[in-house]
Amino acid sequence: MDTIILKARGKINLTLDVVGKRDNGYHDLRMIMQTINLHDTITITKTKTEGIRINNNLAWLPKDDKNITYKAAAKFLEESNIKAGIYIDIFKRIPVAAGLAGGSSDAAAVLVGLNKLFGTHYSKRQLMKMGVEIGADVPFCILRGTALAEGIGEVLTPLPSLPPMHILLAKPNISVSTASVYKALNIAEIEKHPETDDYVEAIKRQDIDYMTTHMGNVLEDVTIKMHPQIEEIKQDMIRMGALGSMMSGSGPTVFGIFPSKYEATLAAEYFKNKCGLREVHVTSTFCKAKREGKRRHERKRYKHKHEDK
Repeated sequence: MDTIILKARGKINLTLDVVGKRDNGYHDLRMIMQTINLHDTITITKTKTEGIRINNNLAWLPKDDKNITYKAAAKFLEESNIKAGIYIDIFKRIPVAAGLAGGSSDAAAVLVGLNKLFGTHYSKRQLMKMGVEIGADVPFCILRGTALAEGIGEVLTPLPSLPPMHILLAKPNISVSTASVYKALNIAEIEKHPETDDYVEAIKRQDIDYMTTHMGNVLEDVTIKMHPQIEEIKQDMIRMGALGSMMSGSGPTVFGIFPSKYEATLAAEYFKNKCGLREVHVTSTFCKAKREGKRRHERKRYKHKHEDK
């Protein structure tokens, strides 16, 4: 196998709490993260000439060692002591600098893809250990599904898959620096923390009503002060039928959970045509259990098919 194609799926935060700050400047977090089906496409090809080459469909994105996928490939080759040529083509759909972990997911896909391409048989845990040195969200993007994330985001506890949910993403025509948001955050001034433990229990009992009405993100107050249109988008989503709406990560993307794909699509048209937002996407929650069940079924069907011959 010389080429592999992977889906690098984005994420949203259903809760995001900041519970402390370390001496090194990093913040201790407690949050529930959820993979969504909006994805970038990553194509990795072995080449005869040693080195890492990057291409993508956005001309302004870096194609050198400043690109996080380059860093992921370099880390993998260093850890595995492999000397090889790699060409990585990235087709971006996930908005950039948007609180959706698009770059982290691309890096995660590169680690997973190279592991398959070179047959190195690293475990998921080993890949996640590599990933955290590239970015705090990379381990979750390797794990995928639904998880409680702690530490700087790298301490992960898998949770049951969410019921299928229709998600609308709307990114204002701005970008937000994650570093600037955390720098402006004063933990002592946080008035309301998400009820993360209760939210975990709601996920376990599949309580959609609780999940849609008890989301919380302590970074919202900081980012909304910088960009008030985020609050306007949230309120518009609720007005248009969202069961719940919140900013993802440090922003600026707002997501809404809608009762149906039809209602999410109608709201998407409003944000595109009436509000002039360039990056609006209708997607859904990624169900890890369903996907793994499908894979088991396909393997079983393949086995039976060949046993019959």
